[in-house]
Amino acid sequence: MAGPSGSKSATLLADGFRTTMPAFGTAVVFSFFTNLLVFVSPLYMLQIYDRVITSRNETTLYGLTIIAGYLLLVYAVLEMLRSRVLVRAGILFDEKIADPIFDAVHRGNLRQPGGGHSQALRDVDSIREFLTGAGLIALCDVPWVPIFVFACFILHPWFGWIAIVGSLIILSLTLLNEFLTFKLLGEASRASISANQQAQASLRNGEVLHAMGMLDALRSLWSTRHGEVISLQALASDRAGVIVASTKFVRMFLQTAILGTGAYLAIQKEITPGAMIAASIIIGRALAPVELVVANWKGMTAARNGYRRLKQLLMVAGDEPVRMQLPRPLGRLEVENVIAGAPGQRKAILNGIGFALAPGEVVGVVGPSAAGKSSLARVITGVWKSAGGIVRLDGTDINHWNPQSLGQYVGYLPQDVELFSGTIAQNISRFKEPDGGEIIKVAQMAGCHEMIQQLGDGYDTQIGEGGYALSGGQRQRIALARALFGNPCLVVLDEPNASLDSAGEEALMAAVQKLRAAGTTVVIITHKVNILAGTDKILIMNLGTVQSFGPRDEILGRLAGPRAVAVANR
Repeated sequence: MAGPSGSKSATLLADGFRTTMPAFGTAVVFSFFTNLLVFVSPLYMLQIYDRVITSRNETTLYGLTIIAGYLLLVYAVLEMLRSRVLVRAGILFDEKIADPIFDAVHRGNLRQPGGGHSQALRDVDSIREFLTGAGLIALCDVPWVPIFVFACFILHPWFGWIAIVGSLIILSLTLLNEFLTFKLLGEASRASISANQQAQASLRNGEVLHAMGMLDALRSLWSTRHGEVISLQALASDRAGVIVASTKFVRMFLQTAILGTGAYLAIQKEITPGAMIAASIIIGRALAPVELVVANWKGMTAARNGYRRLKQLLMVAGDEPVRMQLPRPLGRLEVENVIAGAPGQRKAILNGIGFALAPGEVVGVVGPSAAGKSSLARVITGVWKSAGGIVRLDGTDINHWNPQSLGQYVGYLPQDVELFSGTIAQNISRFKEPDGGEIIKVAQMAGCHEMIQQLGDGYDTQIGEGGYALSGGQRQRIALARALFGNPCLVVLDEPNASLDSAGEEALMAAVQKLRAAGTTVVIITHKVNILAGTDKILIMNLGTVQSFGPRDEILGRLAGPRAVAVANR
């Protein structure tokens, strides 16, 4: 379910580029002076051929050389300063949009899973690299090409017309390059993103690939997509190669044509030999920015495609409105006629779900597979937006909370446990500034303190990407401690005992009782009857609807009689 395009999202990129405008304007001004200083070499050659060689005056030679050397030094300094200005512009652009784009990627992944939004972070790099690279410098030089053409006309009209014809030919080749490669490069970029996503998803499940011999099959799928990328890029490169080669031919031929024309005009006594050499240098400099644009076309295309993807991401992610800071909730949960489905899917999974819990109550949510239990957990925690109905916390719609503020008061243990690369302490503390006392306290509550102490580096143990260094039960207990961190008022546990042994289940039940005593509202999704002993109420779901909801003993007695109640109380 894509979020609407918001005003902040719509202007984020514009604001990012706006911050670079002063630097870009400075670079253009510097480009004016650097392009003027390019005339140092042709003027020096003109004076050497027409004055020094004919007069054999060494003093003039020394004086001209010193002046030319000084001006070329100024040229080099201006080039360095222009490059540094553009580098700073790229840094300003990155500082302006990098963090909001990171947040937008997060929201985009929630609202449109599988959309490849993480590519946006690389797109920011592509745009920044373009802003600091030779391609943008060439664009800064292009507006001053008429100066060189005008200088050619001053030397002789024929030189001016040759410069104009050459520039138009190279410009035409540049436009042809865009026409021939635009679609291919766009398709190649999309195919590359898809292939990389598929490869990353496959390699994240390396144990399954190895254990069940799936490597060949998945490699074949990836290889097919990768082959499409290679084919598209090769075709685009072949076409671009023809254009680049043609551009180089035109430029080299123009240099020859200039020298030939100059020699003819010199023979006819219409110009001097120095003017012929000067014209050759000036025309070469006039065509250099255009040729440089062609040479950096791939980077420019990558930046443009990245910009387009960023705009699309911001439309999907929408804005995160600024919310007023609300007081800490007590944990009263009200779910009112909620209708919700997976992001991007039209079919609703939850249909008219409604129930209420007082602070400190523990509810067990049970039901068959695909009943909508995990979907309910996602809606309660705000991970999924409801299409209808309201989820309230202390009477306030959870959509009225800033997600980061609400997250401080909510603990969530998803069915598929995800830990992050870092230490155990960092994962438990949700990567906030670690408070050793609080970390140990919640670890003891989750029953994993002793387990952590037995690891090589204790709480400072690096768990690796996804927690691969830990067993499934260890990951689940650490994730439970993370859910309890910060004294949340609402804790949602989705199959919290799926990977736990008997000792782990006892620690879980003890933690639930401590939460209840502290006034924390707890929602436990489970398939196991014994865990229901610690609940106050039971919610039975099926096909996305509430089948029954009420006190534990009443619901169990209604379903299976006194025996089920006795089993649950064991």
